[in-house]
Amino acid sequence: MQHIIDDIVSTEVTLWGSIAKLVLSLLLGSLIGFERRLKGQIAGLRTFALIAMGATLAMLISIYIPQVYLGLKNGDPGRIAAQVVSGVGFLGAGAIIQMKGSVRGLTTAAGIWMTACIGLAVGAGMYTIAIATTLLILFILVNIERFEQRRNLLWESRIVRVKVHGIVRELDPMRTELAGNDIRLGKELIEFDYAHQLTIVNFMVRIKETASIPDVFERIHQHYDLASIVLSNEVSS
Repeated sequence: MQHIIDDIVSTEVTLWGSIAKLVLSLLLGSLIGFERRLKGQIAGLRTFALIAMGATLAMLISIYIPQVYLGLKNGDPGRIAAQVVSGVGFLGAGAIIQMKGSVRGLTTAAGIWMTACIGLAVGAGMYTIAIATTLLILFILVNIERFEQRRNLLWESRIVRVKVHGIVRELDPMRTELAGNDIRLGKELIEFDYAHQLTIVNFMVRIKETASIPDVFERIHQHYDLASIVLSNEVSS
């Protein structure tokens, strides 16, 4: 038993030490993935666990090659591990869902990158730092979001798509109704459909959860002969 413990705490790459590091990175990655899954993200337990374990394995290989083939003082144990930090960016990019006028998944992408770094830390034997980093990440993902919600600091990017009967050039009443305390106007895209006599306007806005969207839509309807008005995630005609 003491032999196994010595292997686990050893700075060299050993069988039991490697297994223990892979299991620890699996657990730490799963904790972060579990929180992401609770938030409805596609990347969940399996994704984050695999990322953490993969980074740990890369770190172990980085240490093992100079340890066995070159000698501890002659190799570069950071060469393979360095590629993990840049390579995991492709996974992060895949977690970002970019729609017209809206980007989602940035927090998950950042979590993927941090999880890879945690895996590297575990592979290097920095157990306490890896665990502490995991706890800090969970604190950020859970508690800071709650703080933002309580302080009403959360803004979401959305598209307000308005279709009005007729060719309408005066849009100031529409802008005035949308530019409330809980809605911030951004760019707008205007299309005149002369064939069907429709004016189509896509407003890029940032809204808070407290915004009363139905009331805003009703006030806009009082100014215009609406065909439809929709709150959406992407621009559409």
